[in-house]
Amino acid sequence: MENDKINGKIQLKGMLLGELENTLTELGEQKFRAKQIFKWMYGSDINTFDEMLNIPKELRKKLSESYILNTLRLHSSQVSEKDGTTKYIFETEKNHKIESVIIPDDNRITLCLSTQVGCPLDCKFCATGLMGYKQNLTSGEIIDQYLLASKYFNKKITNIVYMGMGEPLLNYECSISSLKIFNSELISNIHLKHITVSTSGIVPNIYKLADSGLNIRLALSLHSCFNEIRNEIMPINKKYPLAELIEASKYFTNKTGLKITIEYIMLKDVNDRDEDIKGLAKLFSQLPIKINIIPFNSLKHMNPEGLSLELKPTSKERIDYFVSKLKEKNIQVMVRDTQGEDIDAACGQLAIKMNK
Repeated sequence: MENDKINGKIQLKGMLLGELENTLTELGEQKFRAKQIFKWMYGSDINTFDEMLNIPKELRKKLSESYILNTLRLHSSQVSEKDGTTKYIFETEKNHKIESVIIPDDNRITLCLSTQVGCPLDCKFCATGLMGYKQNLTSGEIIDQYLLASKYFNKKITNIVYMGMGEPLLNYECSISSLKIFNSELISNIHLKHITVSTSGIVPNIYKLADSGLNIRLALSLHSCFNEIRNEIMPINKKYPLAELIEASKYFTNKTGLKITIEYIMLKDVNDRDEDIKGLAKLFSQLPIKINIIPFNSLKHMNPEGLSLELKPTSKERIDYFVSKLKEKNIQVMVRDTQGEDIDAACGQLAIKMNK
C-alpha cells in the first residue's frame, strides 16, 4: 500500500494484516493486537483509536500520535429524485475530492467506488477522463468509500464495482490490497464473488490479476471491436491494441474459469452498426463473455470539446435492434438502465471540476 504521510502521520487504514503485524512489532507491541485492530478498522463503524475498546490505552495513544485512522471525510451527497441513486462526494486528507455512487434496485445495493482522483486515460465518452488526473487513491481511501457509504446509506451494500473515477489496474497495488482486505476471513463485509473490477485494457495487469489468486470478476470496458474506432474513443488502445487485449482476456478466463463482462456504451453511428454486431459475435466465438449494453449519458456538465462534444446516444429503437441481433447469436446480453443521470451520477458521468 502507499504510505503517504499527512501532517507527519501515516495512514493505518489500508494496511493488510501482515503489514499491521510488522507495524506493531516496530512499536514494541505483541503481534496478536494486529488482528484486533484489523477487525476494528474494517469491520466496525469507528472514527477514533480510542473507540478500540480491547486495545490498551497506551497503544491507542501511540497509534493516534503516529497514524491516521480515517482517510476520507464526507463533503456532500445528492439523491436522485427519479430512482434513489445516491452520490457521495468524499474529500481526502490532501483535499482532493472523489465521487462514489450507490445504485439501488430490487435485488441488490451496488456501490460504485473510485480508485484514482480523476483518470489519465482520456476516454472520449467519460467525464472522468475530461476531468484530468491528480493521483492514485491509497488502499485505505478505496476501503473507506465502502465503510463511509455503508455508514451513511440506510441499507446493506450487497455488491461493489470498481467502476468509479479512475482506472483500477493503473492503481494496481492499492486496488489489490483493498480487494485482499475485503476478502479477509477476519471481517464479514462482502465476498469477492460480489465484487467486479473494471478495466479499459491495461494488458500487463490483466495477466497479473489473473495470477493473483483472487479470482475476482473482471469487466472489460470495450466499446468497439475495431482498433481504428477504439483508438479514437479510447487512446489506451494505441498502447494495448485489441489483439493483445483479447489474448490477455483469454488468459484471464482460462486461469480463473470466470466469464468476462463486456461493457459497451452505445454511441450513435460509431459503434452501433451492423458490422459492430458481427464484431461482437466474432469476439463471443473466441471468448466466454456476457455483454452489458450501456446508453451513452450526457457530458454537458463538463463542457466537452472535440470528439467528446460530437458523441451522441444511440436511439432506444436501435439499441433494441442491436440487442435482439446479439441474442439471436446466443450471446448473453442485457441493457443497463440509466440511473442517477439527474445528479450526474450515471455511468460515465463521475467527475469533479478542477481548476486547471
